[in-house]
Amino acid sequence: MRDGRRILLALLGGAVIVLSFPAVASAHYERPTTAPDGTGHVPTYRTAGQHLLVCKNDRTDFEKRIAGFSQELQDYNRGLYAECLLNGYRDLQAAVDHVTGDGMAILVLPGLYLEEPSLLPEPDACNHLPAKRVPAGYQILSYEQQKLCPHQQNLVGIFGIKDLQIEGTGATPADVVFDAQFQKLNVIRGDRTNALYLRNFTAQRSTFNAIYIIETDGFVINHVVGRWNTEYGFLSFAADHGLITNCEAYGNGDSGIYPGGTSDINRNRGFDVPRYAIEVTACHSHDNLLGYSGTGGDSVWVHDNEFDHNTSGASMDSLFPNHPGLPQNHALFEHNLIHSNNTNYYPYVRDGTCSRPYLQRGIEKGVVCPGPGVPVGVGIIVVGGNYNLFRDNWIYDNWKIGVVQTWVPGAVRNDFQWAAQEETSSFNRYLGNHMGSDAAGHSAPNGLDFYWDGQGMGNCWQSDHPSGADPLTTPECPGGASMRLLADPNKLVMFGTCSTYSLATRTFPAGCDWFDAPPRPGSVGASVTIESIAPAVQLIVVLILFGWLVRRDGGLTWIGIAASSAAVVGSLLLIGASLQGFYFLDAPGIALLGIAWLAAARLVRSRRLAVLSVVLGIVGLLEAVDNAVVMLPGPVGPVWIRVLLELTWMGWMAVVMLDGTRRSRQPRGAKAVGQVKPEPDRASSKPLTPPAPSRLP
Repeated sequence: MRDGRRILLALLGGAVIVLSFPAVASAHYERPTTAPDGTGHVPTYRTAGQHLLVCKNDRTDFEKRIAGFSQELQDYNRGLYAECLLNGYRDLQAAVDHVTGDGMAILVLPGLYLEEPSLLPEPDACNHLPAKRVPAGYQILSYEQQKLCPHQQNLVGIFGIKDLQIEGTGATPADVVFDAQFQKLNVIRGDRTNALYLRNFTAQRSTFNAIYIIETDGFVINHVVGRWNTEYGFLSFAADHGLITNCEAYGNGDSGIYPGGTSDINRNRGFDVPRYAIEVTACHSHDNLLGYSGTGGDSVWVHDNEFDHNTSGASMDSLFPNHPGLPQNHALFEHNLIHSNNTNYYPYVRDGTCSRPYLQRGIEKGVVCPGPGVPVGVGIIVVGGNYNLFRDNWIYDNWKIGVVQTWVPGAVRNDFQWAAQEETSSFNRYLGNHMGSDAAGHSAPNGLDFYWDGQGMGNCWQSDHPSGADPLTTPECPGGASMRLLADPNKLVMFGTCSTYSLATRTFPAGCDWFDAPPRPGSVGASVTIESIAPAVQLIVVLILFGWLVRRDGGLTWIGIAASSAAVVGSLLLIGASLQGFYFLDAPGIALLGIAWLAAARLVRSRRLAVLSVVLGIVGLLEAVDNAVVMLPGPVGPVWIRVLLELTWMGWMAVVMLDGTRRSRQPRGAKAVGQVKPEPDRASSKPLTPPAPSRLP
């Protein structure tokens, strides 16, 4: 059975796998990493112990910054400031470089820190490091190279230090600001820094990440703001025992929060999860391309956050190569507010704003330049993930779709093993989410609540989806009896086409409606997409073939009228179903086409073609049942069988029609080329009678 599935996958899906995702490339390049051994712990906040101080020399500026503090906090900061002027440092990197042991704290007083020494040229050897350079323009440096040349890519680099705490002493994170001025990839990089604790400051304006934690077992990001970065606000990679809490992220070109390549501690478990590697809680991620994302975001517990006014709210995926822990698995989303993710930043790409130098784009004024292409108006996107659980979230006012789940074959991430082609998306559950209403119970519907491409096994959805689901028959929880090796071909082609978006080349794929703004109030939210092409072509072919059948049958007979009417109306309904918001027309459209093919069996003259018509009609009706009544068992959906049979039927009919047309155009009495006039049947012919003799005159 297993071999049979593989052969079927090869025959039906091989070409689609290769062609459907033509331009997928890694959005996040990183060195080869090793996940922590899991023996670490989430660090706790310390209020005592040995510390270093960081401040600026400008007392006037310092006094302005603390003027609004409480008297107690003013006195505390003035005491630290006097000590800092005597024994402290003027830049965070200088203090980091003077950490002498584990368990130290660095207190950073209110001020703007540009880290000017980090912007000075490094030794010439750092400009000739033997390392791969990626299309984005930077090199993939090893840990040793990063440590040797800490400011090639980082404004502040922290390497190998354990149990370090860095804290701003202001009243809010806005009082201590680290600003890379778009001159470094990362504002602060914590590399192999177990038990790192970051608290109460803002990191901004990098060409990659505000905070980057990599190969670290134990970290906390608490009351930190990550804003105006071209990629991510907070990114962790190959990390364990992490906590991101009370954070705010906005104005980032990819996502505000990104726990990716996470320690894959639950890979071989079902829903019995003893612990999670990363916890994200009490954060507000807004006005980014994505509020949250994670390629290989494994074993992440995301709860009690708010993701709003992004282009899309949250995503997890198995798309990109060279990420540990793929396919993505075991994320738990609960008690989150995921709403109003309808902000369209793509006009900044189209009009050339995002092609300007960073300082001229207006990023600080709300310009976001989308790195990857994600659809406008979606709450949650699962692109190739397993054993993810979404429960008790408020998902509302996302104009296109509340939750999207789709397949990713392993070939997309350069994994060509057979097993990798069918290992996502499976065993995902959607339970008790509040679809289309806010926490107070006010109605704020999504355009569509759930959208699924039909691939995977063991997935299940809640029955409550007031704005509908596509397909209409998503398997309900508990249960999840789905088992499909291939996605719906129309949806697969759509995702593949839309993936060709490129910020660098300002490429927007034709026929993709991901990049459209929400419709204006009172307007219809339908748009023609790549999914409309197949039914539109089908309508044209149906008009030609059924029109010819009716004409050849001698005119408007009842069977001819029924067949052609059902075929035309069914094709029109499928065109309507391809438009945003009219998904429910798919099942009746397919059903009418099934009836048309059954009726066509009475119109065709070839017995074999009649049999094919009957089979095609039955498959069409089964597809309608599969879409709208109950999901039928089988490794592929009826849609795949219908498409293959339909192409065969149309091709066969076209040959018959052309042959009949050619015959009808021959002149009467003319012999077809190569034909011989048949001899009379001697057994049935009358004996020849000699002519009567003529009379002589």
